[in-house]
Amino acid sequence: MRVLLSTYGSRGDVEPLVGFAAQLRALGVQVLVCAPADAEFAQRLADIDVPMVPVGRSARGLVTGATPPSAADLPRHAAELVAAQFDTLATVAEGCDALVATSIMPSAAAARSVAEKLGIHYEYVTFQQLTLPSPHHPPLPYPGRPFPPEVTDNRVLWDLDAQSINALFGTAIDTHRASIGLPPVGDVREYVHTEQPWLATDPILDPWLEPADLDVVQTGAWLAPDVRPLPAELVAFLDAGTPPVYVGFGSMAKQTAGLRAPEKIARVAIEAVRAQGRRVLVARGWADLALIDDRDDCFAIGEVDHRALFGRVAAVVHHGGAGTTTAAARAGAPQVVVPQAVDQPYWAGRVAALGIGAAHDGPIPTTESLSAALRTALTPETCERASAVAATIRTDGATVAAKMLLDKISRQRPPVSV
Repeated sequence: MRVLLSTYGSRGDVEPLVGFAAQLRALGVQVLVCAPADAEFAQRLADIDVPMVPVGRSARGLVTGATPPSAADLPRHAAELVAAQFDTLATVAEGCDALVATSIMPSAAAARSVAEKLGIHYEYVTFQQLTLPSPHHPPLPYPGRPFPPEVTDNRVLWDLDAQSINALFGTAIDTHRASIGLPPVGDVREYVHTEQPWLATDPILDPWLEPADLDVVQTGAWLAPDVRPLPAELVAFLDAGTPPVYVGFGSMAKQTAGLRAPEKIARVAIEAVRAQGRRVLVARGWADLALIDDRDDCFAIGEVDHRALFGRVAAVVHHGGAGTTTAAARAGAPQVVVPQAVDQPYWAGRVAALGIGAAHDGPIPTTESLSAALRTALTPETCERASAVAATIRTDGATVAAKMLLDKISRQRPPVSV
């Protein structure tokens, strides 16, 4: 059996697929992943012996370039991505039994179109619920297309969201569908999601509320296997003193509101951590954070296994990506979330509501504001709560999803005559 996984996004879109791919391989499935042309993603998948086919431009290059995409660029970039997805997936998906797609709408729409053309099983998965229509939360607005401030009914806002998606991506998708003999899509979002999308998040961290407009299947978060040892230099730093506070903003670029001056945010973070009498571990990330001096209480790192690291830190200061939030929660590490964009304010709110950390007010911290948030996160009460919640976080999400996919495929196959 062969399964193709398709995504276009940052590490937060790729890392869960590493966990899912590993579980599929454990069940005897041949797995191939289509992802952005970034060497770090190819290496991450190579770690578990899963091949990757690059599609589209480098995600890191796109968001960290000298001129990052603007709202006006969105339809053009989407059209380029749709074309790349159609060209690549049409070849790669040949001979596959299923295609599982995630990430941004135009990418997933192209993936489902290819699956439809080839007549193979298709599933859509998301790693945060805010893109799934629900009366309990509003949609995230697309750049350059804000919602009318007077509209507060969530269902009306979701109708406006569908209109925006069709306006931004519908023409490019339908043009390429026509080129392979498929009819136009009336509602792009509905087409991508299907009647039963998967939500690969933990039900404690991210509860899906009923009643809802979709029959959502929540599998639990897809956690990647621990296969990468921590670098020896990092282990030496960890062993040399008390647990440090980790500071990292993942795939957030320098152009993000709070990270436009990475040297400033690094100084703010380091000084705030030092004010608590703690050592500091700085993750460079896509914003290229760096140390501010040569004192031995600080250490800088590149990409490392969060699941292996977070059990050895005093707290995690981060941007609020779904993956980082889940990894810190699973490790029982108190968190300070400094949300930058998109779904990150939601995750910050969940961390605060669960009592497992603090939500910073806004994307641009000062030494004083970050120190205050850290004081909350490092209290014995927060640490105890983080440890208690860690024991409730599910670790079988990728396994559940892999078995569910294979069951669906087997039920759709025609019976073999004897």
